[in-house]
Amino acid sequence: MTETPLKLFNSLTREIETFTTVHPGEARVYTCGPTVYNYPHIGNMRAYVFADVLGRTLSWKGYDLTHIINITDVGHLTDDADEGEDKMEKMAAERAQSIWDIAKHYTEAYWADVKALNIRQPAKWSVATHYIDEMIEFAKGIADKHCYELESGLYFDVSTIQDYGKLARAVTEEGEGRIDTVEGKRNAADFAIWRKTPEGEKRQMEWDSPWGKGAPGWHLECSVMGGKLLGFPFDIHTGGIDHREIHHPNEIAQNQAHCCTNGLDVAENSGARIWMHNNFLVERSGKMSKSAGEFLRLQLLIDKGYHPLAYRMMCLQAHYRSELEFSWDGLGAALTRLKRIVMQAERLKDTPAGDPSHQKFASMREKFATAIADDLNTSVGLVALEEALAVKKVDAGVKRAVIEDMDRVLGLDLFDLSRKDLRIRPKTAEITEAEIEAELIRRKEAKVEKDFATSDAIRETLAAKGVEVMDGDPLGWEWKLG
Repeated sequence: MTETPLKLFNSLTREIETFTTVHPGEARVYTCGPTVYNYPHIGNMRAYVFADVLGRTLSWKGYDLTHIINITDVGHLTDDADEGEDKMEKMAAERAQSIWDIAKHYTEAYWADVKALNIRQPAKWSVATHYIDEMIEFAKGIADKHCYELESGLYFDVSTIQDYGKLARAVTEEGEGRIDTVEGKRNAADFAIWRKTPEGEKRQMEWDSPWGKGAPGWHLECSVMGGKLLGFPFDIHTGGIDHREIHHPNEIAQNQAHCCTNGLDVAENSGARIWMHNNFLVERSGKMSKSAGEFLRLQLLIDKGYHPLAYRMMCLQAHYRSELEFSWDGLGAALTRLKRIVMQAERLKDTPAGDPSHQKFASMREKFATAIADDLNTSVGLVALEEALAVKKVDAGVKRAVIEDMDRVLGLDLFDLSRKDLRIRPKTAEITEAEIEAELIRRKEAKVEKDFATSDAIRETLAAKGVEVMDGDPLGWEWKLG
């Protein structure tokens, strides 16, 4: 099999580019993490499935990966366009809780979702409040040439660097329509580096600075932690497509001010060589919102009887740059597909892995490698994996090695999952799995005795409790909870 160069879409240039590293043999990646003021919804988690596939691919390609994901526990305002209240302070006030307790609770909830989706741990979880001193020093370093002070805080003057907004393709005030006016701002797109605590108020999170007591702006933390932990320039910066419009252009502006102020015709001047963004997860009603309808967090999927890896499968079936429409039918189809794959992989579990270079798998391995190298085309990669599982009359150890190698990228945990793991009892179910299994044994015995009246009665009783008995199911699943 030939080695296929990895090609990735760079949001900054809007082009597919061959991946080359800043430091030979190393890959350094920074991912914008959650603001821990609420539970993440599944649309948020799509960004981390995407970043995980990217990281797995880089490891699979042989790079020594350093992946950083930040935790925003200060500075992010209720309006992503740099206005409103701090999200953390607002939630703490609503819940009458310590802001530190809010941050701890929702960070742990996010980490639980990360584990459930089989997302690998990064090299470091960088927590914003652990880097306040470094943020103040960073701001001091750029303040004289690039910032000005207003009563509300220290602001960055976007006219002091070249190509502001190139990432978002928003180079006019009209293109920055989400940004509200703050009295005294020189340009509509100028943004806060440091926010002063208003006179007479006290925040739960505030620190002394040369510009008064207050807290850092949201954009500052990522510039500081990315530069400190990975060094400028690093290889790849990832985030959701919503970050492409304001947060990342502002982060880039800070990076330019800190490093060189030169234009973005040289991508490294942005602080990262490549910027990558996953698209939205959407419902028919539009982009997901925590305030609209039933809050689609991962636990809701589990409560309804869907294994979390069904959602990972759903994400893998679409290209990360495409919008992904969520529906319960679509999630069910993804679960069924995962079940089929797991059933085939189960037959290989007790077989030691062999040599994956067997000629029978050459075309499938080539197809998989080409798809993943083509900007992480996991949908075609899944097809290649299914084709490999379907190969007949071949050593089981060889097949296992091929599937294991592909799953290093896809992250479906195929040889640690069983069919039983994928069958989750919905929270509202009125019957336990043990009770279902006992009734099915009774039903089988009745059918052997040709006591069809009892067999039918058991089936009807189970149906009344939400259990569908799946006679003749080609997957051999026997039952499912509705």
